[in-house]
Amino acid sequence: MDPNLRREIILEHYQHPINRGLVDDEHYEKANTHNDSCIDNIDVMMKITDGKVEDIRFDGEACAISTSATSIMIQTLIGKSVDEVKEIIENYEHMINEEDYRSDLLGELIVYNETYKQPNRKKCALLPFESIKKILAKKEEKENGI
Repeated sequence: MDPNLRREIILEHYQHPINRGLVDDEHYEKANTHNDSCIDNIDVMMKITDGKVEDIRFDGEACAISTSATSIMIQTLIGKSVDEVKEIIENYEHMINEEDYRSDLLGELIVYNETYKQPNRKKCALLPFESIKKILAKKEEKENGI
């Protein structure tokens, strides 16, 4: 990917993130993730209806990578089934960790495909996905009566 386009996409999502701001709605599950080594601390809320992601919201304080990754993640995951979400997360994590992955599933998330070159930024790029994994785990526990 062209470095200027990569930078433009990241900055756009950092300066004008999608779905910033939490809502007071019991139909959402909420999770917090933070990075112990910097300011990154985000709350993510996700509403799943009939096995599909209906909405995702977030708020918090975070660096350009975490904020933009959250915004692009939201854009990518809304409208997807829970199984699709899990597959996207798995492939995204593989990309960040320099493992084999399917780029066709990631959309604009591909802008983080060189994050491995800055190991200290990996946690920033993965942070919002940790929240989604926590939310999905909570949902599965509820469905299984745990």
